[in-house]
Parts: sequence; C-alpha cells; structure tokens
Amino acid sequence: MNSRKIAFLCALLGAFVLTFVVLPPGTLSLEGIKTHQQALLSHVDHEPLRSALIFFALYVLVSALSIPGAAILTLLGGALFSLWEGTVLVSFASTLGATLAMLASRYLLRDWVQRRFAQQMKTVNAGIAHDGAGYLFALRLMPLFPFFLVNLLMGLTRIGVCRYWWVSQVAMLPATVIFLNAGRELGNVSSLRDILSPGMLFAFTLLGLLPLASRWLFSRFTSSFKK
Repeated sequence: MNSRKIAFLCALLGAFVLTFVVLPPGTLSLEGIKTHQQALLSHVDHEPLRSALIFFALYVLVSALSIPGAAILTLLGGALFSLWEGTVLVSFASTLGATLAMLASRYLLRDWVQRRFAQQMKTVNAGIAHDGAGYLFALRLMPLFPFFLVNLLMGLTRIGVCRYWWVSQVAMLPATVIFLNAGRELGNVSSLRDILSPGMLFAFTLLGLLPLASRWLFSRFTSSFKK
C-alpha cells in the first residue's frame, strides 16, 4: 500500500474516531433520539434549513464511515421532518454516503483484491458487467446483507459509479419510506424489529430477487425456443 493510501486510511480512521468523540454515547440509539426529540423539534421549527443541512451532513458522515445508526437517523428524520422532506433528505444522504464508502473501498482495496484473486474476480467482473444492476438491487433489498458490507463488496468490483448511485437510491427507497413513516410515531417504537416484520423482510427479499429471477427465466425461455 503506497503512502497516499496509508494517509487516506489514517484520515478515515481519524474521522471515525472523531465522530464517536463528538457524538455523546447513546446519541445514535432509539432511547437517545427519543430523549432529545422535543428539543430537536424545537430547533427544526426555529431553523428549518439549517437543521435539514445538519441532518443531511450527519447522515452522509454516518453512512460513509459505516458507523452503526443509519436506521436510527432515518427514524429521527421521520420524527423531525414531513414525509416528503425526510424522503428527499434520507434518500440522497444515504446514497451519497454509500457511494463515498464504496469509492473508499475501491481506492484502498480493489487493486490488491483484483491482483490477489485474479481468477475469481474475472468471474465476478463478468457477472457485474452482465447484470451488475440486478445484483446490486437484490443485495440492497435483502436484509441478510448489511448496508456497509454491500458498499465494501461493490467497491471491489468494476461497477460504474453512476449505475451504483441510481440502483442504490431506487432499491433503498422502500425501506427508507417505511422507517420514515414509523418515525412519525416514534414514541410507539420500542425496537427496530417493530418496524420490519418477518413477512415484510421476506417480501423485500422476493422483491430483490425478482429482476434476477426474471432475467434467468427469460434466458431459459429464449434458449429453449432457439432449440
């Protein structure tokens, strides 16, 4: 790893540590945002634009540094802003943060991984080139794959930044709206599991697999038709 990458990695680690120092313990927890909800609402009422910008910047920072708490911030966005305002703020902030995290992974790790696992990555790159949008869409919707892990893995591939951005934004939108809507009744939420039921998680998984399944069925149909 060259000196520039080492310096970049140190800067990332420094920003990660600094964020934890600046944010008091428990800030990005369900109980934490409930405790400060009224004070934050008052701040939003008095300075709506500044509050929106601070919220947006904090969300991007948490997402880009893979700090746990994005789901909690989404709930907070639903409690502080209207549904359409929260949707715009969270959708663009989460996608920007995810894209920055992906680019950091790409800058630090992709060249080494591509060289070290050249044969395996050749297959992966072919799959991404053929149906990268479908794979990313499925990963974004499947609850088994954490937000930060998808960013890390996609950074190792050759998926284009524009494609990564729009697929991530579209795929993350349904869960964003659900969490924002739940945040409007923040006092009734005792756990994140109250928001996404097993049935809803299963539905998200099916929705994520739909494009890939449709592509596979279509290819099978056309190949059999040619025979």
